[in-house]
Amino acid sequence: VVLGAQWGDEGKGKLVDILAQDVQLCARFNGGANAGHTLIVDGKKYAFHLLPCGMINKACKNLIGNGVVVHIPTLMKELEALKEFDPQAVERVFISTRAHILLDSHQIIDGILEAEQGSDSIGTTKRGIGPCYSSKAIRNGVRFGDLLHFEEFERKVRDLTAWSQKRYSHPRDKDSPAQLQLRQALREYNTRYAFDPEHGQKGGVGNIDEEIERYRKYADMLRTQIVDSVTFMHQDIVQGCKVLVEGANAALLDIDFGTYPFVTSSNTTVGSVCTGLGVPPKVVDTVIGVVKAYTTRVGHGPFPTELQNEMQSLEDYTETYIGPDARYERKGHTGGPFDLKSGKPVKVGMMLQEVGAEYGTTTGRRRRCGWLDLALVKYSAMVNGFDSVNITKLDVLTGLKQIRVAIAYRNRRMTEVRLPSGYFPSHLDDLKEVVCEYETLQGWSEDISKCTRWEDLPENAKKYVLRIQELLSIPVSWVGVGPDRSSMLKLPMKKRTMLPVLP
Repeated sequence: VVLGAQWGDEGKGKLVDILAQDVQLCARFNGGANAGHTLIVDGKKYAFHLLPCGMINKACKNLIGNGVVVHIPTLMKELEALKEFDPQAVERVFISTRAHILLDSHQIIDGILEAEQGSDSIGTTKRGIGPCYSSKAIRNGVRFGDLLHFEEFERKVRDLTAWSQKRYSHPRDKDSPAQLQLRQALREYNTRYAFDPEHGQKGGVGNIDEEIERYRKYADMLRTQIVDSVTFMHQDIVQGCKVLVEGANAALLDIDFGTYPFVTSSNTTVGSVCTGLGVPPKVVDTVIGVVKAYTTRVGHGPFPTELQNEMQSLEDYTETYIGPDARYERKGHTGGPFDLKSGKPVKVGMMLQEVGAEYGTTTGRRRRCGWLDLALVKYSAMVNGFDSVNITKLDVLTGLKQIRVAIAYRNRRMTEVRLPSGYFPSHLDDLKEVVCEYETLQGWSEDISKCTRWEDLPENAKKYVLRIQELLSIPVSWVGVGPDRSSMLKLPMKKRTMLPVLP
């Protein structure tokens, strides 16, 4: 099982892609098209939002589990993009009969609800994830099994649409023009107008009848790929097949354990592997936590180690840059290109954003960036029980003379006392009161993006990784130093046989 240990965007896809080369089944258990993996294989870029990463291995079956919410037009678009790589790609993806179908109307409702929040908005991807899980929870949702009984499917879709229109399509006094457009689109079920009011070129349908006919075609195309995922999974497990499970989003976006309400609408932690696929805990052999070498998050909410925000309006932290000179183009940015000059000061948060290309795969938004927060990762490790961790994007830190790491939390009103190791405040007001205790490590100047072995890394880069391992009491199994599959270095390690003793 591979899980994100922070706020998402850790680079889980690359490790999953590597591990998927040696498994017979790759499965997803949660989330929807709000997740985004970008894989670079043989110089070609693939962006997956719904498909498991095992699609890149032509010998691997792929399962979308019952815990996932699936927008079928998005799924079909991803399969179409894979046709050149594998014309029979659709034959290797299987979908649980119990997985819920995310309709265009869910996306419209997501936009309406987000706009209603105004300055208190959560910052969702507006992909309809929350409204679809809401339909699941109040039991008026539509599942893939319904596609196999199409008359029942049509009745359920029309009932759900009428229910949604009754509650969300009527204009309100304080509606913005954008909200009025969305409500009109829902009222008419003209999702083409909702997605692209001026030109209608971004997909969708003109009315509910078109939607029904579109799904009739999907039902015919996917009929053989819709399976009972419980028996499907267990048959492979009993036969001794290697099964890789990939998580969407990450621990701090979990609806229970994350920074609520700035979270996703599903459980993203290890317990959801069981409920999202229908397997017992005893079959989970290894859990790997993916930890970016620094911290990022998208959207709103407290961020203890934040250096720079989405608008690049924070004061930031200045450090001396000692790496090779470099220039990063920033299309449309008012500040022009981002330059790194050896021996000159650099704003660290901005450097992380530009060098790390911290822009969302799904949203395109610039990510907020900060120092690595190990107090947060310790909490994530307690919830998930990581057997090892994969540190990603270590190369982005190249050139910083000194690197800070948050090793513990204190309360700003009582800074002489450390908060318990592994503790993470459940209330945002308490999280805002947190101050970080930092440890400073020496950086490195050498370009590490071409390193192919752990032994090739500069001593200070190794010390950074090993200090993380020491502070977490969890072995580091992989280190990412660049964008390609070959840029993931495997470390020699022993399997951990007990939970870490947290300092």
